[in-house]
Amino acid sequence: MAARLALAAMAAALLLGVASAQGVGSIITQDVYNAMLPNRDNAICPANGFYTYDAFIQAAGAFPGFGTSGSDEANKRELAAFFGQTSHETNGGAAGQYTWGYCFKEEINKTTSPPYYGRGPIQLTGQANYQQAGDAIGANLVGNPDLVSTDAVISFKTAIWFWMTAQPPKPSCHDVALGNWAPSDADAAAGRVPGYGAITNIINGGIECGMGPNDANVNRIGYYQRYCDMFGVGYGDNLDCYSQQHF
Repeated sequence: MAARLALAAMAAALLLGVASAQGVGSIITQDVYNAMLPNRDNAICPANGFYTYDAFIQAAGAFPGFGTSGSDEANKRELAAFFGQTSHETNGGAAGQYTWGYCFKEEINKTTSPPYYGRGPIQLTGQANYQQAGDAIGANLVGNPDLVSTDAVISFKTAIWFWMTAQPPKPSCHDVALGNWAPSDADAAAGRVPGYGAITNIINGGIECGMGPNDANVNRIGYYQRYCDMFGVGYGDNLDCYSQQHF
């Protein structure tokens, strides 16, 4: 009986994963993916040939709810936000050029928390994040951090794990993107409000938020707006974190 229940639970989880991948894949087809990231395989990009569409879809299937748990408009806006943020993190173009996302798979200087420097679409950084992400996806990332820059499925999984996981007092990027995050009194006092800018705050608030206009915010927003336009959805409010204190 216990074995049958375990098999049933495993089958249900697999079905949820398939549904998630199909849902994301119905919005971001291979052709759309290529149009979003037209230079990812450019010969001048260190990550050329790495960030494949199939790897993205396989990784997305491991996270039921990613890009699938809201309305059609909300799902598209979440995916635009995810790729907006990760395209900035892996950007290989000049300011104002929003077609060079996914050009890098590793931090250029490799000086932030080595050997746990930034890798992958979200530029996963720090031993604690490698430990938590590895535990969640079943990979020994502390013992072998290079998996994040050599295995594309693992690389995407770490980015989606970060996106889907709240790290209090930070909410998850997923909840913010879907409008499910309600700021606390402390958040309100710190100027933290729902919107794309709060996602930037979650990812890199200590460097980019609460200091007025800056190029990094502009780049994140530019990518996000490009993808929203491609999906035919609005941007929402509060796109920057210029006046937000970091979490």
